Amino acid sequence: MSDGLSQALAPHLPFLRRYARALTGGQKSGDAYVRACLQAIVNEPSVIDRDLHPKVALYRLFHAIWSGTQVGADETIEGLSRQESTAQQRLAAMTPESRQALLLTAMEGFSEADAALVMQVPESSIQALVTEALSEVERQTRTRVLIIEDEPMISMDLASIVQELGHEVAAVARTRMEAVRAAGQEQPGLVLADIQLADGSSGIDAVKDILSGFSVPVIFITAFPQRLLTGERPEPTFLLTKPFDPRTVKAAISQVLFFNSAASLAA
Repeated sequence: MSDGLSQALAPHLPFLRRYARALTGGQKSGDAYVRACLQAIVNEPSVIDRDLHPKVALYRLFHAIWSGTQVGADETIEGLSRQESTAQQRLAAMTPESRQALLLTAMEGFSEADAALVMQVPESSIQALVTEALSEVERQTRTRVLIIEDEPMISMDLASIVQELGHEVAAVARTRMEAVRAAGQEQPGLVLADIQLADGSSGIDAVKDILSGFSVPVIFITAFPQRLLTGERPEPTFLLTKPFDPRTVKAAISQVLFFNSAASLAA
């Protein structure tokens, strides 16, 4: 891969990891597809369409590999956890294009035109796919949500989104200690966690404490996602960027509950 191509693609890799993890349901599986994408570029740089914006071209290649249209894509499936393998099987049977369209537009910020280029579908179909995905979100199993957020306005926005989806806000916590206490008392089915909290504590540490007591899916929220998406250590599977679009939160909640359901099936 040339230096010029590497420099063009590098800023987009942390966000491709975020997208891949959200799409596949885990760091291991998502990062495996990203590695396959990068290896394909190293092997043959011409697989990147230089006529497209680098981000669009990178995600387009990733989609080709994820959907199995590239030689060698099956190799990325090896070594997945039972949960991730089950989730992959379910995605294949559950209108995955609608989820892709929602994640690309709501989480990754692509325009409908660019999302269509990434997915290689007509632009006119993107809005219908997003609408279909939002309908799927509304049909998700209802749960109780713990919000860990120190900014009152943001916590109110998150609570409103959670309630619009038909879920219940179990509690709102501003610090690590409050979060751990609330989790123990309320036993939520989902956690939305800011990373930097009011007392200087960490939402990541709060979640670690919570997970030491029981298993619960988590969505992290941060203004600096690229700092947590290096691919070099265990990292969040679901990570949202501040400021967020309400659709982004809805998309993430949909994916989290979807894969949590897949985990139950795989147990």
